Amino acid sequence: MTGGEATRRDETAPAGEQVLEDERAQEDAQAQEDAQAQEDAQVQEEERVPPGPGGLRALADLLRPRVSPGQLVGGLLCLVLGFAVAAQVRSTERDTTFATARQDELVGTLADLGQRSERLRGDLRDLEETKARLERDAEGGTALKEARERATAYGLLAGTLPAEGPGIELRIDDPGHGVKALNLLDALEELRDAGAEVIQVGDVRAGVDTHFLDDRDGIRADGRLLTAPYRFLAIGDPHTMTTALGIPGGLVRTLEGAGARVLITRRAKVAVGAVRSP
Repeated sequence: MTGGEATRRDETAPAGEQVLEDERAQEDAQAQEDAQAQEDAQVQEEERVPPGPGGLRALADLLRPRVSPGQLVGGLLCLVLGFAVAAQVRSTERDTTFATARQDELVGTLADLGQRSERLRGDLRDLEETKARLERDAEGGTALKEARERATAYGLLAGTLPAEGPGIELRIDDPGHGVKALNLLDALEELRDAGAEVIQVGDVRAGVDTHFLDDRDGIRADGRLLTAPYRFLAIGDPHTMTTALGIPGGLVRTLEGAGARVLITRRAKVAVGAVRSP
């Protein structure tokens, strides 16, 4: 090797190393750029992924309106103020209507109101008169009804009115002529004590002063002759009267002891047509 060749080799060695360093630097820069690009792509991918449940909850918390007590009070005051303004506007409109009306219109309105008031007072008077008339009619009708009921009761007791109702028929056969006026009087009193309201003996309507007398042809009741069989019609409770007449030692036993035959028939309807003269 000559001295010149040695010199060229020494000059060439540093230049080759510089090229290698430049290539490594370029490779490192390219690697950093690739890493940065991959990192940027990953960030973009994460931004495109929808948020999970935790992210939704956080988003809802952010979007949820937050109302404070002060805001509620302020809203309520605004609402009340709105109502007050609306009422004031209506009142102002009404006042404006009357304020802008002509005098003849106001006079006509006042006259119309006066006429309506007078008609209402007239209707009230008519209603009060109708009420009073109905009350009088009701009182009069009630009094009339009571008077009629009282007259009917007195007429039945006095024997001046016919009557009908549930009761019994008492038939007394006297084949041995042993029945006397006293026995018929006992029968009348027993029926009255048993609750008989109306009694007819033969064709005679029994009254408070009805009496019996013995006669050679039979028995007279209030002066009218009765002949056997003697027949009583009594209106009242059939069971009570039947029980009272049939008690031991009572009327039936007494009549049977006098030789008579006694038949008691209950009836749902007994018609008493005989009446007494008023």
